[in-house]
Amino acid sequence: MSGTSTGLTPPADALKPDRHPDAPAPGTLLGSHYEQCFGCGGEQPHGLHLQARAGEGVSVTAEFTVRPAHQGAPGLAHGGVLATAMDETLGALSWLLRVIAVTGRLETDYVRPVPVDTVLFLDAEVTAVHRRKIFCRATGRIGGPEGPVAVRAEALFIEVKMDHFIDNGRPEEIRAAMADPDQVKRARAFEVNP
Repeated sequence: MSGTSTGLTPPADALKPDRHPDAPAPGTLLGSHYEQCFGCGGEQPHGLHLQARAGEGVSVTAEFTVRPAHQGAPGLAHGGVLATAMDETLGALSWLLRVIAVTGRLETDYVRPVPVDTVLFLDAEVTAVHRRKIFCRATGRIGGPEGPVAVRAEALFIEVKMDHFIDNGRPEEIRAAMADPDQVKRARAFEVNP
């Protein structure tokens, strides 16, 4: 993936990413940002239930098990579901930068089929930051964290303010999230990558 014509190549003056001093420690399970999230939420019966962990530097790892509800062709993961797993993993990187960011562009390459009941081992890293733009990449492997690559992605995330969600989200969900008395849970609900 060259990224040259797709806006995924950082400009020459982009900076090397810095892990925020208050970012979760390497190995920390990041948890769901919102229980209704299709990617990581525990309350979605057919969701991915993807769990990401903070890695070294500005990187994360995650695992996702392909279930029968995630298939496209008989016995194989749907490509859109695999793209969602990549997007969710890449979105978790913003927790290490301590910013709220949304997906601006996601380019996914499908290298090999991923059968139902397979665990997809994902890893992602931020490669550069330029103003509000966060450039990152991820891989998904089957058969173990060092197994063959099944899917790759490059992405551009854009840092936003919470108003992005308040102005654009469905009012009943926004009100419910804002009314949560748990301040940490309330803040995490808006750390999302739509």
